Amino acid sequence: MASERARLRGLYAVTPGIADTAALCARVRQALAGGAAMIQYRVKEAPGSLALEQARSLAALCVQAGVPLIVNDSVDLALAVGATGVHLGRDDEDPREARRRMPHALIGVSCYADPEKARIAARAGADYVAIGSVFASSTKPHAVRAPLELLAQAREASRLPVVAIGGITADNAAEAIAAGADMVAVIQAVFDAPDVRAAAGAFARLFESPASGRHDARAQPQPL
Repeated sequence: MASERARLRGLYAVTPGIADTAALCARVRQALAGGAAMIQYRVKEAPGSLALEQARSLAALCVQAGVPLIVNDSVDLALAVGATGVHLGRDDEDPREARRRMPHALIGVSCYADPEKARIAARAGADYVAIGSVFASSTKPHAVRAPLELLAQAREASRLPVVAIGGITADNAAEAIAAGADMVAVIQAVFDAPDVRAAAGAFARLFESPASGRHDARAQPQPL
């Protein structure tokens, strides 16, 4: 997965809970047009049939755009729709089992505010790790805060690309990138924006500056 890992840089757009599949796809299409580097389908409360319908639709959009689709929480759903990969939290399937079931997938693991979890995730077969909540988040208001310095610590521990998550906006994303984030995971600041394409573009441009480019070499996987 080294070639896929090397692409993990930029805006990681995480979908909001929208029951209307056409409306969800319209917003994701705009995020892709704005430059989203990866899409995560995140659904917490939806019938299985709706989740399957939406994930299939998003998988088709992402294939057309040449952008990875990651399914949150569910290896079964990721396999069912041919997603690029899966993102796992503390209550989800073990990364080793996910790797066994999806040998060629991108596997991400939430490490919260603990860089040691990033080291463990890497050894278990993860392709990237997520650290957060780096800022106060309305999506998870009770989440433990993760100081920005943990982003660099997680990369050092795991030798994997690091995603910053939690409360990220166009105003503070540059802080996370400067602190070592290879990607920023965003829900509301993209999908709740009046112009989703423009909002996604604002995040994508943050990764085009010479200052942000200094992280590229460190984003490459290294032997553990």
